[in-house]
Amino acid sequence: MTVGAIKVHEFIALDGVFEDPSWTFEFGFDPKMGEAIGAITGTCQAILLGRRTFEVFAPAWSTRTAEEDPGAPFFNESPKYVVSGSLKTAEWNNSAILGRYSADTIRDLKDQVDGDIYVSGSGTLVRAMLADGLVDELHMFVYPVARGAGQRLLADSGPATKFTLARSEAYGNGVVHLAYAPVAPDAA
Repeated sequence: MTVGAIKVHEFIALDGVFEDPSWTFEFGFDPKMGEAIGAITGTCQAILLGRRTFEVFAPAWSTRTAEEDPGAPFFNESPKYVVSGSLKTAEWNNSAILGRYSADTIRDLKDQVDGDIYVSGSGTLVRAMLADGLVDELHMFVYPVARGAGQRLLADSGPATKFTLARSEAYGNGVVHLAYAPVAPDAA
């Protein structure tokens, strides 16, 4: 078994807002974006989510079929792990509750999953994992809009973290995919 990477994927506005990405619909969905997201999830063998994102994803994805969305089998069949201290049940297929956030629990999960782990949304979880050096890839699909208000992915507090640009791609709808890898603290 090999230890995989934690791959975070976010839809985000120019001003950092990622909350309730329904605002992205007005830009359409370039098929090349689907290919990029498919490449991200293609090596993932599990999904890691925070409670709020899980509560949004479960009803949205659990009824989708592959005909409606090619991502449906990945979301519905993959093991899903939820970081939550308050969630009592996780009824969505192959879901388990990990409990409150613990960097050690996430490290153990990385050791147990034979492949990469996908994370989407889950801002509180992502910020904690970034602070603890647990994010291996940060994929931001940046939309050409400033929302002005809403929850931002990278909060005003937390440790400074340097990243290196691994790749980028621009799409016809104005969205830019920026793939980052954190710079190791000793290399910074």
